[in-house]
Amino acid sequence: MIKVKRMTKKIPGGPKVLSDISFEAFNGEFIAITGASGSGKSMLLKCLAMREPWTGEYVVDGEDIMSNKFMGTRKVRREFAYLEEKPLLNPNKTALKNVLIGSRYQTPLWRMATGMVRNDDYMGAMDMIEKVGLLDKARQKTDKMSGGEKQRVAIARALVHGAKVLLADEPVSGLDPHAAEEILKDLKALCKQQRIIVICVLHQADWAERFADRILGLSGGELVLDVRGRRLTQREKMML
Repeated sequence: MIKVKRMTKKIPGGPKVLSDISFEAFNGEFIAITGASGSGKSMLLKCLAMREPWTGEYVVDGEDIMSNKFMGTRKVRREFAYLEEKPLLNPNKTALKNVLIGSRYQTPLWRMATGMVRNDDYMGAMDMIEKVGLLDKARQKTDKMSGGEKQRVAIARALVHGAKVLLADEPVSGLDPHAAEEILKDLKALCKQQRIIVICVLHQADWAERFADRILGLSGGELVLDVRGRRLTQREKMML
């Protein structure tokens, strides 16, 4: 469970990017963040991932992250996976190898440099690759994969390395409608099966309406909407 109270992000010498944002997220919940360009959606994810400094209260599974920022940041970076719009994968390695090695926040530097893994890691990686529908592509290098397939590799990698929270920044941007729908279906299913929290920035409100358990709407760095997943009214859309 995640609790955020009065999250505020101010650019040094500049304006507030996020202002007094408060919400909770529960295990097994798929939350979509939507709003116009420049509303603070991506910054909110970066703050949750502790990649940007901010002020406010932050509690994860009962642990106060802000009271000891060093240990709190380590916990967040160990248990949260930040999925960027274009996944940072090693193009010269296969999907399986990318999943096994993990990202720089999940894996010791020596393991990333050598690529060494334990034999008993392979079964878990292959199981997760199968869950995201890429079993037939496990031995294929990621530079030969489509954008949607790369996103699935990134999702599998995060979950194999113990992510309890997925923070996905526009994971379906630039994908064709079919690939986008498949990615969101995967995230929704894994959310329920693994009881992880998924917080996903979606620029298109219709994707949020179809797949999210909850929709958070931002406008001008403020939280103006927090509703259960459903079709938004015209008034609610005008608020974003």
